[in-house]
Amino acid sequence: MSKSDQLNAIRSNLLQNDSSWNAATNPVFELSEDEQIKMLGYTPGPNEPSLAEQEAMSQANLLDFHVARSARTTDGFGAPASFDWRNKGGQNFITSIKNQGSCGSCVAFGTVAAVESRMKILRNDPAYVVDHSEAHLFYCHARAESRNCSNGWWPDKALEAYKNIGVCDEACYPYTAGDQNCTGRCADWQNRVTKVLAYTNVTNIAAIKEWLSTKGPMIACYTVYSDFSAYSNGIYRKTANATVRGGHCVSCIGYNDAQQFWICKNSWGPNWGEGGFFRIGYGECGIDSSMLGVEGVEDTTWLRNINVRGLWAEKSDRNAFAYLGTEGWKRITNTNDTNFYLMLNALASAKTSGRNVSVYVEKGMIKEVYA
Repeated sequence: MSKSDQLNAIRSNLLQNDSSWNAATNPVFELSEDEQIKMLGYTPGPNEPSLAEQEAMSQANLLDFHVARSARTTDGFGAPASFDWRNKGGQNFITSIKNQGSCGSCVAFGTVAAVESRMKILRNDPAYVVDHSEAHLFYCHARAESRNCSNGWWPDKALEAYKNIGVCDEACYPYTAGDQNCTGRCADWQNRVTKVLAYTNVTNIAAIKEWLSTKGPMIACYTVYSDFSAYSNGIYRKTANATVRGGHCVSCIGYNDAQQFWICKNSWGPNWGEGGFFRIGYGECGIDSSMLGVEGVEDTTWLRNINVRGLWAEKSDRNAFAYLGTEGWKRITNTNDTNFYLMLNALASAKTSGRNVSVYVEKGMIKEVYA
């Protein structure tokens, strides 16, 4: 069947069933079935429910949500009825849409997207620049577990790698689609990693909404059906004749109770879906059987060529803070008299003269200053 015939068949099915979404051609839909499958990358691990079981769990969660909602006598508590991290008080905490290409690296992209936004939210700074390396997470950490573009990965393992080893910035290891042996990292990658402190698996719709609206985007995995590649806009719900293509992971960034959908950030480029995003119904395709959320991010990194915007100090108590660029206030370590005063003076001199500095921050504390 030609692509044109496939699209017409999907549209006919949508029309007959008065569906909530629209289908159109796009760069992903135009790929062959094999190439579309390469743009997935989630297969449930040995201790995880199968895709079919996750879909059943998702339907059970939706039923529980409806029962609890009908029994509730007031809307004056709990998570808000709708939420979107692209518009939190008029501010956007979501990083740009990326494209995983023909490699089953979706887990890395969904995980990185959630961590990047969590960092912006923790700083309450939507302008904070953060861009982590999906290549480092997938071609190094996943590869170390014998995962590759053909067999994909799992989000809990990705978060464990983020937690135990860390992930460097995109400039240190830029992403290109295709299996690699981790030789693309920059020489000082170990000084450029960010680590996750902890993460949580949330397993019901009400708790997922609470997490999303208070802490940030989550990692969600679901079954992709044959009609999904043609998604253009609206609230996706699979059509009756659609067949399973495989599993996929994305970042869930919001929701809407009135129309009962999740808002998700995909990794298929900005020319797919709603500018790279999509909406999917509650209980659909296993999307809300569970989602993973990042608790915190370790504040340990090199801040290079950054300006000193403010200083506050009580020298007698060796208690001092510096406001660095868009990073905010960082305390100067005070375990050693000599180093404390050297760093404080260097930061003060840089602020006065308008010079930038390079600073090493370890768990929120300024440990080294190079002016």
